[in-house]
Amino acid sequence: MAPLIHNDSLVTKVFGTNSKEDFDWLAMEIFRYQYEHNAVYQSYASAMGRTPAQVSRVGDIPFLPISFFKTHKVVCGNQEETDTVFTSSTTTGGIPSMHIVKNISIYEQSFRSAFNLFYGDITKYCILALLPSYLERSGSSLVYMAEDLVKQSGNPHSGFYLHNIAELVTKLSALEKAKQKTLLIGVTYALLNLAEKFSQKLSHTTIMETGGMKGKREELPREEVHQVLKQAFGIESVHSEYGMTELLSQAYSKGKGIFNTPPWMQVLIRDVYDPLKTGLIETSGAINIIDLGNVNSCSFIATDDAGIVHRDGSFAVSGRLDQSDIRGCNLMAGEI
Repeated sequence: MAPLIHNDSLVTKVFGTNSKEDFDWLAMEIFRYQYEHNAVYQSYASAMGRTPAQVSRVGDIPFLPISFFKTHKVVCGNQEETDTVFTSSTTTGGIPSMHIVKNISIYEQSFRSAFNLFYGDITKYCILALLPSYLERSGSSLVYMAEDLVKQSGNPHSGFYLHNIAELVTKLSALEKAKQKTLLIGVTYALLNLAEKFSQKLSHTTIMETGGMKGKREELPREEVHQVLKQAFGIESVHSEYGMTELLSQAYSKGKGIFNTPPWMQVLIRDVYDPLKTGLIETSGAINIIDLGNVNSCSFIATDDAGIVHRDGSFAVSGRLDQSDIRGCNLMAGEI
């Protein structure tokens, strides 16, 4: 099979997915491809007893523990054929995740298509990005996406803000006065700082938090964070983005912490005691993600997040798994 990075028709199918049948067929095709071309994933899948001969449906596909992105080069084929490498932020002494991206245009197509799906024509928006922690380091996939959205908006007022909060407040006030539809994308702690120092009624601005205190503030439940922001800015709901370094696709919430995925992404819940037991509905567990956009790395990832999937496919994130709750699927990490 030819490498997917050169298979434009298959990539086109990924972003043209519009049915369960399409999704399942592509998931199986990508699983077989990644088993053949991704040495790390092949070793893990084989160790779990899930070779292509043993996988006949999507429910049998093994999910690679997300921790492998910290300790292994998770990539299909020749890693030298790389457009960029995204890295995660870490606490002092921590090991960052590394996502080798062989074709950056796939990432661009993924987040541009998802934005259009959830929010419509980006040229109607002014995009403001309050992402200090991400801007202060290199290799952030979130900054890459935000920079592109700023550019794609074509609005002269779109841009980034670091610690110049007063300037951001002035900009928001001017945009509100002009009744300009605006999207403020911010890391959680920076949005809380903004809410504490400057509160103003926002009628034409959508606030989207990307999660994370980054060690700057005490961790708070999402519901509490959203309540503070709603009160400070007089808004009915706070939107959220759910993405990570190891993915090329994002899910979005337009309120109440309920996320929806684009058609080429799916969230499943696994039993924390049995990593091969997935597909739990209305039951709390660990989050697994199928990201068909990850054609050249790994599309099947077992995260360290906890949550629940509802019957309509939407999901909620309840927090991080305690390390003592991460069972089975991580036991092979040191052996592959």
